[in-house]
Amino acid sequence: MLEQREKIATNIRKGVLEYCVLGSLANGDKYGLELAEELTKRHLTAGEGSLYPLLARMKTAGLVETRWEEGGAGRKRKYYSITDHGQVMLKEFRAVWADITEQVEQLLGGQDGEGS
Repeated sequence: MLEQREKIATNIRKGVLEYCVLGSLANGDKYGLELAEELTKRHLTAGEGSLYPLLARMKTAGLVETRWEEGGAGRKRKYYSITDHGQVMLKEFRAVWADITEQVEQLLGGQDGEGS
């Protein structure tokens, strides 16, 4: 049963991870490791390995932009920020998510598994 639950959760995470990244960046710019730690803490991603390719695709799509800044111990960090296009997509996702959530809740309805 736990295995099935994790499969379901993994599929949902894959579908919403990009928008979770945008939501996090809407709260402020973050460097890669900081973003990875936040998402991992919330059980939304397994770690950096899956995040950096996603961030690269999001940059290519114009959803995020990057800049380099000095970090601790003289190391440079790549910071990610949400673009105007990313803000628009996040707004659209919020509306879609609210609608889908409502529809799914209506279908799943009762605790016995029957819809309304």
